[in-house]
Amino acid sequence: MPPTRPDGSMGIMATAESYLIAIGTKKGLWLASSPDRKEWSLSGPHFLMSEIPSIGIDTRDGKTRIMVGVRSEHWGPTVAHSDDLGATWTEPEQGAIKFPDGTDAALERIWQIYPDSDSRPGVVWAGCEPISVWKSTDGGEHFELNRGLWDHPHRGEWGAGYGGAAAHSIVVDPSGEKVHIAMSTGGVYRSLDGGTSWEPRNKGISAYFMPDPNPEFGQCVHKIAADAAVENRLYAQNHHGVYRTDDGGENWDSIAEGLPADFGFVMLTHPRREGTAWVIPLKADGERIPPDSKLSVHRTDDAGGTWKELHTGLPDHEYNAVLRDAAAVDTAEPAGVYFGTRGGAVYASADEGETFTEVASHLPDVLCVRAAVVVGVPADNETKASAPVPG
Repeated sequence: MPPTRPDGSMGIMATAESYLIAIGTKKGLWLASSPDRKEWSLSGPHFLMSEIPSIGIDTRDGKTRIMVGVRSEHWGPTVAHSDDLGATWTEPEQGAIKFPDGTDAALERIWQIYPDSDSRPGVVWAGCEPISVWKSTDGGEHFELNRGLWDHPHRGEWGAGYGGAAAHSIVVDPSGEKVHIAMSTGGVYRSLDGGTSWEPRNKGISAYFMPDPNPEFGQCVHKIAADAAVENRLYAQNHHGVYRTDDGGENWDSIAEGLPADFGFVMLTHPRREGTAWVIPLKADGERIPPDSKLSVHRTDDAGGTWKELHTGLPDHEYNAVLRDAAAVDTAEPAGVYFGTRGGAVYASADEGETFTEVASHLPDVLCVRAAVVVGVPADNETKASAPVPG
């Protein structure tokens, strides 16, 4: 039975120090909590029968706000948030994200929710379908369309990936001026003025499926993430291809050697340590299963120079994929690694992927996983948390 609060609500109970996993699926949201990252308790479902493709956990200002991109077949998409670990939820009456008059567009799906840095409290970014980027200054309650990207002359040539037209990755540097986004399909775009203007930055990333395999834009980049300790270093998981840039996207180099396959969706980076990243390879775009049906995470500790297979605690036979946002890291020491499969299994590692335990099974198709370290006082529901790294 999932734990309940004294008032009977289904939000999780924070202990003196605990860990939170938010799990978005095709049929609702589940929350898992643990005092030690060994034993987990599940709460949910929240938003039953609604799709949850995106989650953001905002832990700035000593508070914890869970934001979810909810997509109802009846009511459409919006962003809902909870400030009490899921006991109650708030949804803006007019919707958190709404295209302005004159754009001739309607929101289809919220693919990404990205809380900004501690130095910009209240700022939250969102990436959506149709391909667009949005910014909130009130903690994710209301968002404004980024017109620089929406009015970009390339927009008419951006396409839809297999799952839809997605602006799915947002990376903001500490200054707030340099912003990278990635989209399927379109590739990586960079802004040097906080999002006012955008330029494609895909040199070295292959688009083998196009007439010109090295176009300026049009790549199907599946996910990007920043190195926490090296300025201008990012990593990318492409539609076939794993890459690194050390100059803010000006040039990308392959780091796929040593992996069993270069296809996949996940790209995670360590919250503190230089050169550490994780991927979850799949065999190929035509066979979206783990190589040899063996589910493994692969980690590099030298920025892609070498890779280590991490399999302890994971199944030898698995035929379900892990989607781009169905994986996350926390900020604990050592860092935790979490992911869920399209078969509804969720796994957690408290030792940076060396060993995994199963948190949940038989959930609906897992679309999004986010994690955070939470410190709380259950008596008055006040919570504090260390900032998670989206991704």
